[in-house]
Amino acid sequence: MQSALKPFRALAYVVGVMLLVLCVGMVLRYGFGQPELSKIIAPIHGGLYMLYLVAVMNLGMRARWAWPYMLGVMLGGTVPFLSFYVERRVTRRVQGAPAAAEA
Repeated sequence: MQSALKPFRALAYVVGVMLLVLCVGMVLRYGFGQPELSKIIAPIHGGLYMLYLVAVMNLGMRARWAWPYMLGVMLGGTVPFLSFYVERRVTRRVQGAPAAAEA
């Protein structure tokens, strides 16, 4: 499971940062009439989000998560700052799973 956790963690941070940059781009686009940043960042964030979904599926299947939990983790990449919170919670859950299995 640890091999699936590393790509998930990396993508959670990257998607979170890109979403924040995209939010800045949207403010610039709709608030100040400068669409350049959002035109560049939006497709990049979309592609990275698809990779994030694959990483969540990979980790979720290995960890045998319930579908509602997996969908909640997937939605973490759609709300600014939420992916950072979700990444910490998932990491604690996955790292705590081997200890719980041994007990």
